[in-house]
Amino acid sequence: MAEQSSSHRHGLQGLSSAEAAERLARDGPNQLPGNAPKSTFAIVREVLTEPMFLMLLAAGGVYLALGDKGEALFLLSFVFVVIGITLVQERRTQRALESLRDLSAPRALVLRDGVQLRIAGRDVVCGDLLVLREGDRVAGDAQLLSGQLEVDESLLTGESVPAAKHPCASESASTLQADTDSDRVFASTVVTRGTGLARVHATAGHTAVGRIGADLATTQTPSSPLQQRSRRLVRSLGLLALVLAGAQVLLGWGWAGRPLLDSLLSGIALAMALLPEEIPVILTVFLALGAWRIAQRQVLTRRITAVETLGAVTVLAVDKTGTLTMNRMAVAELATPTLQWRAEGAEGAQALPEALHPLVEWAMLATPGDPFDPMEKAIQHFGHTWLQGTEHVHDGREPEFAYDLSGEILAMTRVYATGAPQQHLLATKGAPEAVADLCHLDADRRAALRRQVEDLAERGLRVLGVARGQWTGEGASPGEPPAWPGSQHDFDFEFLGLVALADPPRPEVPEAIAQCRSAGVRVVMMTGDHPATARAIARQVGLSERPQVLTGDELQALDDATLRERLRHTDLCARLKPAHKLRLVQALRADGAVVAMTGDGVNDAPALKAADVGIAMGERGTDVAREAAALVLLQDSFAHIVAAIRQGRRIDDNVRKATRFVFAVHVPIVALALVPTLLHWPALLLPVHIVLLELLIDPACSVVFEAEPEQADTMQRPARPVQDSPFALRALLGPLAQGLGVAALLLATQAWLHAQGWEAAQGRAVVLGTLLVCVLLLIQAQRDPTRPLLVLQPRANRWLAPMAAAVGLLLAALLGIPALRALMGLAPAGLAAWGAGAAVLALGLAWLEGLRQIARRGAGARPGTSSGPAR
Repeated sequence: MAEQSSSHRHGLQGLSSAEAAERLARDGPNQLPGNAPKSTFAIVREVLTEPMFLMLLAAGGVYLALGDKGEALFLLSFVFVVIGITLVQERRTQRALESLRDLSAPRALVLRDGVQLRIAGRDVVCGDLLVLREGDRVAGDAQLLSGQLEVDESLLTGESVPAAKHPCASESASTLQADTDSDRVFASTVVTRGTGLARVHATAGHTAVGRIGADLATTQTPSSPLQQRSRRLVRSLGLLALVLAGAQVLLGWGWAGRPLLDSLLSGIALAMALLPEEIPVILTVFLALGAWRIAQRQVLTRRITAVETLGAVTVLAVDKTGTLTMNRMAVAELATPTLQWRAEGAEGAQALPEALHPLVEWAMLATPGDPFDPMEKAIQHFGHTWLQGTEHVHDGREPEFAYDLSGEILAMTRVYATGAPQQHLLATKGAPEAVADLCHLDADRRAALRRQVEDLAERGLRVLGVARGQWTGEGASPGEPPAWPGSQHDFDFEFLGLVALADPPRPEVPEAIAQCRSAGVRVVMMTGDHPATARAIARQVGLSERPQVLTGDELQALDDATLRERLRHTDLCARLKPAHKLRLVQALRADGAVVAMTGDGVNDAPALKAADVGIAMGERGTDVAREAAALVLLQDSFAHIVAAIRQGRRIDDNVRKATRFVFAVHVPIVALALVPTLLHWPALLLPVHIVLLELLIDPACSVVFEAEPEQADTMQRPARPVQDSPFALRALLGPLAQGLGVAALLLATQAWLHAQGWEAAQGRAVVLGTLLVCVLLLIQAQRDPTRPLLVLQPRANRWLAPMAAAVGLLLAALLGIPALRALMGLAPAGLAAWGAGAAVLALGLAWLEGLRQIARRGAGARPGTSSGPAR
């Protein structure tokens, strides 16, 4: 719809309708490009080619071939569930660029054919003249031709203070000034004050926000270290299982003289014993339940593998605005030539000295009653908080005339009628030096004021000067407005003082940072703000005592190796642009750190995606940041980040406990499947027994160990090294020794029974029954190393007692139900045989407890390690 023409006022006509249509057809719509989502077939193919899922499919096929349809259907259906989850996650990751696209201005006011026209933001083209007003979202990158603006660019720069924009002397001169953006406005930013006319020079993907979208699209999401290691483990064990199973068949059939079918069953049993199909169960179930537990702490998991990575985080890279701070301005200090007062810790209006009431009153009069600008909102809020109910608050009073901020005078004046003929009051605020100039302060007072301003700015505060004045004007005739002076310099002002504003830190941040430090997690600030502001906030929250600050300009001059070296000794990075944050995250990761990156703006999105764990602030954060991140804080509390890291460490501990149990319990199973063939004994474990054992091992891994509480020292020890794999041989030596001891005792029992002439079915019953109880002992052996094995601690883990009861019921059913006993190839054994089984359990208990004692002493001898009791 066309509005009133402003072409004569600006001396410009804008594009013609024909030119605009031609450019729209040539350049395409003004919307940010998205990336083509993967097809469903491609996602399913990727899932199915993952080694751990191939292992599940193979195990399900084996069970199906053996006629165990229930177990086969369970495993195969589990794969389809994982495929479904992956499909949902993949679709959600496509929303990052779609959210960027939604940030484009839905409507724009342009000048075409000399007439103001309201059009869809997607129809804006290069060369269009944008008419910008307070509250407008800019439709494209543009150069300001006329007017004065303040623009909220926090979405791009992270700075909470609006940027002043004014036109340069000439359009051509501005184009040559690559180092300044004072005459440029950018797509998706918001005008907070003023009006202006700007010529569009970039749209769609060529804008600053569009380039962020390109970075986001090309940035690769890092894969989970545990995923990478599990693939290598599965490949190795799969190859080993094939070789040993084939050797088992050949030995049993060709050397031991067994029937071919028995040899095949023994080979299948050995392969099933060697394949730790519980590993994918551990990875999937633990991470899924971990994501659910983290959600109870108001943290949403968008990329489930990030839950595991949380346990290894060594660097937490945080954006200042909206993460460490509240992302809203507040009056922090007031100052006059003789008095300085801080708002921190003051209680009640009487705490504000009466001598400062005029300063606050005139600051409010110099501010619109319902402002859009965050600093002006802070001034009005402060005044109503401290002066409400006094004569110093003038709600509803409107100025008769106003002088806006300009490139020549960085101050604004509002003129009020007094009720007396031709008498007016003046309320002024602005840059301290500009207000001092309007007040004609002498050199000594200017020097004192400069020192005050520098002291406030060094503490990260944004400083405004406030003045008042009176003016007597002569109207052209009675009842007509006076002839207003052409400049604010034509008035006489009295300097009242300074109002210092700050974006205050979140109250929970200092404690959260202290917890990070005790946990060995280094916090690095990455902000677009001034270095002095970064230092001030860092001091307030206790982030770092190191004064060094790395700026964006310095960063650009450093090569990658020098940058990595500089980052080892620097905790504060300021004056950063979006590409700088991305490069910093990449440099930290290249230096061996596991990086969690927090942020809330569009400018943070590429770095959030590139980090090992991207954490977006959910309440104040943009959709782009939330979609690019792996975790989203549902409540913008920095403490929730620490809670997520705590949960990540707990999950990592429990994954390691479950992994140790898997390897410990598989050693005796492998030994009982392999050794009888070598010694010409009857088969001890058949495939049906392996399936039976899996019915215990899988729940033990996916339920009992997942429910283990966190250790007392979870946040008092350094993060585990990124190379510290739960599948490394060093980490598995203890569990392998546990399993070997149990295997040796079970084989010794079978040797004694065989020598005593017991039947194969009777020996199998004793060995299998004893092994089932040993499963419980091996579960206990992986839990809290500070408590004896026989202390079950059912209150600490509510699933442990039901697990022990299930083992008892299963054993009673196997031995007491004749049909089930015959199906499993078992036979009743005498008291002597079960006495041998009881002796094995006693010796096994002593063996496991001895190994735990050795492990405790070893851990105590190594610095930086501890094994506190579970909470």
